[in-house]
Amino acid sequence: MKIPLLLLGGLMAAPLVAGEPYQIAVIPKGTTHEFWKSIHAGAVKAGREFNAAAGREVVHIIWQGPLREDDREQQVQVVENFIGRRVDGLVLAPLDRKALVEPVETAVRSRIRVVTIDSALDSPAPSSFIATDNQEGGRLAARHLGRLLEGKGNVILLRFAVGSASTEAREAGFLEVMGRDFPGIKLISTDQYAGGTRDTARRVADNLLNRYGRTVDGIFAVNESSAAGMLLALRDAGLAGGRVKLVGFDTGEVLLDGLRQGDLQGIVVQNPFKMGYLGVKTMVMVLRGEPVPAVIDTGVDFVTKENMTDPAMAELLAPPLDQYLK
Repeated sequence: MKIPLLLLGGLMAAPLVAGEPYQIAVIPKGTTHEFWKSIHAGAVKAGREFNAAAGREVVHIIWQGPLREDDREQQVQVVENFIGRRVDGLVLAPLDRKALVEPVETAVRSRIRVVTIDSALDSPAPSSFIATDNQEGGRLAARHLGRLLEGKGNVILLRFAVGSASTEAREAGFLEVMGRDFPGIKLISTDQYAGGTRDTARRVADNLLNRYGRTVDGIFAVNESSAAGMLLALRDAGLAGGRVKLVGFDTGEVLLDGLRQGDLQGIVVQNPFKMGYLGVKTMVMVLRGEPVPAVIDTGVDFVTKENMTDPAMAELLAPPLDQYLK
């Protein structure tokens, strides 16, 4: 569901309540990858807009999250720390759909409002969920890879991490379309997880290519770090340049270079800048007591070497990070 234009257009119209600025903690899954930097920049932009409209600081953004995207304990500790600090709101990308339920529900019971972004939570406690339709993103990847392979060949699905709702939805969408629309394609590995970093992904990818390198025709890697690790492994194995078709998810310099060089045949792209921006905007509406949509879809696109220079793709591939994070 798209956020109504009327809602967005009127977001700055009503003044915030007088007094201390809203303390809004924005908590990503990790702080290393460019995806999260884009979310940070979008959150900063939203805060600046509120403050500029009011002529003073009315929204204070606090950015903090785990370094690695597989550190559930650290993300739980970050949430608990903000509960103790009595912030007004949490804009959270839950690293695990189950592990973050208890701290989020504790926050809401403590009258701290929560908006989730990027990845779902198995709880009705958040006021709104702002994300990509990740299952559709997985379907896009499957359609593109299936067409590249002309409906036949051997394919690997490289997963990310158990419990990550966003990537699990991508994996489900990919498998749905592969099973339904491409009966001539054989899935030769679907149970390997890349882990939280490019380095762990590269090690897993090396092992997969050692086992299947002579028979694999196509690969789908479901996030930035897993796609980057697989791309580097394909280059090391002499299987890049289209010998093995690789489709990834998310952007980043390694992946964009892979597109330019012809070593990566396409990436499903989200709009993390918009996700961070709307996360803060929606949180302020919640704190004002205004109605917000239960789900806000931030859109999904597919980028190839041929369309990556189109103006419509420019902001998705190169969001203005320096403008907001310096």
